[in-house]
Amino acid sequence: MHAGLLLPLRNACLTSLVCLSVALVGSPSFAQNTTSTSQASKPKTTTQAKKTTQKSTTQKSATASKNAPPKTTTQKKAAPAGTPQGSRGDKFSSNTQKAVAAGATTAAVTSAASAQRAEAERKSGNPTSALRSNVVFVQDLNSKAVIFSRNDDVARPIASITKLMTALVVVDAKQPLDEMLQVTQEDVDVVKFSRSRLAVGVKLSRGDMLHLALMSSENRAANALGRHYPGGMPAFVAAMNKKARELGMNDSRFVEPTGLSSANVATPRDLVKLMQATAARPSIRFYTTNQQHEISARGHATLFRNTNMLVTNPTWDIRVSKTGFINEAGQCLVMVARINNRDTAIVLLNADGKGTRIGDAVKIRQIVQNRQAIAMSRADLN
Repeated sequence: MHAGLLLPLRNACLTSLVCLSVALVGSPSFAQNTTSTSQASKPKTTTQAKKTTQKSTTQKSATASKNAPPKTTTQKKAAPAGTPQGSRGDKFSSNTQKAVAAGATTAAVTSAASAQRAEAERKSGNPTSALRSNVVFVQDLNSKAVIFSRNDDVARPIASITKLMTALVVVDAKQPLDEMLQVTQEDVDVVKFSRSRLAVGVKLSRGDMLHLALMSSENRAANALGRHYPGGMPAFVAAMNKKARELGMNDSRFVEPTGLSSANVATPRDLVKLMQATAARPSIRFYTTNQQHEISARGHATLFRNTNMLVTNPTWDIRVSKTGFINEAGQCLVMVARINNRDTAIVLLNADGKGTRIGDAVKIRQIVQNRQAIAMSRADLN
């Protein structure tokens, strides 16, 4: 009988407990407490560790930045081999001003445009149709007659042809060629980052510097010549522009002595005047046409060669020569060569490829020789 009474009582108690539990779970206070407990149970170490890591990284970056050399040193450093260093107050012709204002980038011509131009010239029977240089100017210096020209009316970047003017200023200043000059960090190209075989600290005579600048187009040698001019680089650049005006190079402008700056500009007609002046200086004439030259520096002998391979060809009689290249100017070559016993000025600018300027020079000589032969034949018939 007692067992029969206990069983109903136990069931009633269990039912009451179940109802109580359901009521508690459904109440808002219980839900809030449960959520709070769940959130509290989540570990906060991940967020804290992340913040700590970020803070540590930031502190390390700040420390590294503080200890690292400033990145603006190279950018703010005076660029002796590529940026304007002379007086900018001089007045120049409209052609020169336009070229400089445009960044002297208009000299770039696409291969497609060059091909179209050549095709048009071929159809017209123009003998220069085979020439691939964008700018061509050929003049007989005896008669002053222009044999043929192409795109010769605009001042363009002239790259290392600039070094002819550099040499002219040095020679005309009668600075001693045996004076020793040293290559310094100021002569390192920080504009185009061109290579050089002259290490910082090397000492050479002014004559050797001039020789290498003209024959092998050594930029550090050219810059060193400008630095060692009385009054330094600003005075040298001013002397370059003054010399240009004296020669009647009215569409030319120079801002540094190497040609690495695209702001060094001239027209082909102006370059002919420059070549005539330099050809009249025996030392410049020799340095530009010499095949090779060896120097000894720090106990080591280094052989330099001419950048114009035509000077090694015995069939060519070259009086003065200079090559040049920067992206804005393209491949360039200027020469005064003896063709048919007559001095002929050849200006080739913005050629399509490295070998193009040499190939064009060879073609020009053939054209001039053929014309002369035809003229002589006609004279004999008359």
